[in-house]
Amino acid sequence: MGDEFCSCDIVHDNIIEMVKQKMPQEEKLYDLAELFKVFGDTTRVKIISALFEAEMCVCDIAELLSMTQSAISHQLRVLRQARLVKHRKEGKVVFYSLDDEHIKTIFNQGLEHILEPRGYEYAIS
Repeated sequence: MGDEFCSCDIVHDNIIEMVKQKMPQEEKLYDLAELFKVFGDTTRVKIISALFEAEMCVCDIAELLSMTQSAISHQLRVLRQARLVKHRKEGKVVFYSLDDEHIKTIFNQGLEHILEPRGYEYAIS
């Protein structure tokens, strides 16, 4: 049970210094954390998943997810601010699509991670 704690008081200064040199700047880590927060909402994840398949307007997304256009518009605004989706206007209709291929990579990596079988953390006696 206590395997997750170190049983010594030795600090490995060389490792700490090497890691400090390689870690991104704190501001960039903050931005990354903010990006991952956007993925923390089921509706936004559903919208991203839908936009993998086709460019869609707010009406289509609202119908697909059985939600109001207002609720979808709000979530699309958040996704746009995070640069995860982009839009284009065709007459009176605004179509949304994924901003770039990075979004698919991030999404698919997360999905692959949760779908992989997990091994037992503790041996069963």
